[in-house]
Amino acid sequence: MKLPNYIDLAIIGAGVQALTLTTHLLQKSAKYDHKFLVFDPSQTWLSQWQQQFAAQQIPSLRSPAFHHPDPNPHQLRTFAEHRHDELFPPYDRPGTKLFNDFCQEVIRRWNLADKVYPAKVTQILPIKLALRPRFQLVLDTGETIIARRVVLATGSGKVQFPDWVEKITSDYPSERLCHSQQVNLNRLNVTGERILIVGGGLSSGHLAKGAIKLGATVMLMTRKQLQEKIFDTDPCWLGAKCLKNFHAQTDWSVRYQQIQQARNGGSITPEMMLQLRKASHQGTIQIEECCQVREAHWQNNLWQVHCHNGSKHQFDRIWLATGTRFNAKEHPLLQNVLETYPTEIVNGLPILDEYLRLPKSNFFIMGGLAALQIGPVARNIGGARMACQSIVPAIVKPSLGNN
Repeated sequence: MKLPNYIDLAIIGAGVQALTLTTHLLQKSAKYDHKFLVFDPSQTWLSQWQQQFAAQQIPSLRSPAFHHPDPNPHQLRTFAEHRHDELFPPYDRPGTKLFNDFCQEVIRRWNLADKVYPAKVTQILPIKLALRPRFQLVLDTGETIIARRVVLATGSGKVQFPDWVEKITSDYPSERLCHSQQVNLNRLNVTGERILIVGGGLSSGHLAKGAIKLGATVMLMTRKQLQEKIFDTDPCWLGAKCLKNFHAQTDWSVRYQQIQQARNGGSITPEMMLQLRKASHQGTIQIEECCQVREAHWQNNLWQVHCHNGSKHQFDRIWLATGTRFNAKEHPLLQNVLETYPTEIVNGLPILDEYLRLPKSNFFIMGGLAALQIGPVARNIGGARMACQSIVPAIVKPSLGNN
């Protein structure tokens, strides 16, 4: 694919958020087909998403069947007409393979296969062309392209590490302590090993299950008691019931607190809890709730771990399922843009206008960084649909644009 000099819309990232945006955009304006390009180093839609699910051997999605990238909420159920055994209770949650197959069908039906340009955007520079504001995208291939509008849909936050990790002074093999996003269960031989998994979210459950299946024994350590929830946030955050008060709240710091309370750290599904309890009875996992690591050091080819409660343990590996955090100030692609289009940033989250733009600009943000507008589900598939309701009108209706 030859890179044009100019494009009306550049979408950065080819994940679920970006795919949802493109289908909703084309549904509202079919002629927009030639006006946008998606930039992702993988050259394919959803590659990071699929790799992550495969690496952690995640069998199904946590969200119900009507959360997916197609504008028609019933489309996935229709697609699964002869594959009902791949929809899981409660709420018909799709199996990973079913969801991936469905997304491939969405890409085919909306003719999106050749929309991903295989390059990483390394810099975004706001420029004025004949007094019209534009953005210059610098790619890792050395190429550049001018875009009238940009949507940042990279989705993933920055991995979080607990404080004690920074205090480790001894050298250790890098694969012996890693974040959950770096663990690939398909490439490991951990038979007979003891693994410490830190974190109380669903990722920690998937990793524990995978490690046990590979013949390891696991200690799952959580800061507070394990929370059992079907979804990571209450479904009321997808509609007016919870959002009415949230949108009425004009103090952005209070909104931020509401987001934190709604997500309340990590939680695991009742089904996963059942599997962990069963493994606990079988002696393959030890669940330590309300427990935190005080310090860890690498000695005699083992982790020597000291906890706040005074207990000491030895492990072959430590996996940190400690989540990610979003910080606009640390996002490499936002540095220059925020200098030209400054906005207040509350605990890492930027304040955007009602169309999810940085004020007075044509720079849109979706995903976790848009949480102050969307609410606690911003990073989820349901949040992507909500973001489209704000972004798409501003792109297809010239009167709403910042020319």
